[in-house]
Amino acid sequence: MIDTGKNGEFRYEQSDIVDQDGAEFGITPSQTVGPYVHIGLTLDNSEHLVEPGTEGAVNFTVSITDGNGDPIADAMFELWQANPEGVHNSDLDPNREEPATADGFRGLGRAMANANGEATFTTLVPGAFDDEAPHFKVGVFARGILERLYTRAYLPDVDLSTDPVLAVVPEERRELLVATKTDGGFRFDIKVQSDTDETPFFGL
Repeated sequence: MIDTGKNGEFRYEQSDIVDQDGAEFGITPSQTVGPYVHIGLTLDNSEHLVEPGTEGAVNFTVSITDGNGDPIADAMFELWQANPEGVHNSDLDPNREEPATADGFRGLGRAMANANGEATFTTLVPGAFDDEAPHFKVGVFARGILERLYTRAYLPDVDLSTDPVLAVVPEERRELLVATKTDGGFRFDIKVQSDTDETPFFGL
């Protein structure tokens, strides 16, 4: 599974090359984001899409576990979403009437998982965007993952029957993309490497 807290033997032979001129010419293998995913990517308060205490603010907690059920403690989450009116903080959104701004609701957040594989965002409840049901877009980076994993967390207790993105997911797996309610907002549990209840991910 994901080598969180690795402390044993390396699975591959270690090279004794200390200078690039000593390496043979050839195609290098794909690289994972390694244990360095946090370096240069963390900003203070980037988990707050709105300031705590903002009217209508809710918590959105994300967790991630591997195929053994162990938390992936060094994962990084990204969150994108529309505002309560269903408009994204991006000039690319055709529904936006004013230029995007860093003030107020930012629409994009980033948070690092704690030892339990969890992170909590402060945000607003998203509205429906065009014909898509209200949802959070969630990206996952972690050691051992070659490319960002991209998924969605739909709001509970809303009509999902006409959402065009959810429609491509097998019906019996759609409930895995629905967040649960908590006292302060919502929670979404992501599972990877599972044969039975792995979270559906999307190719972009």
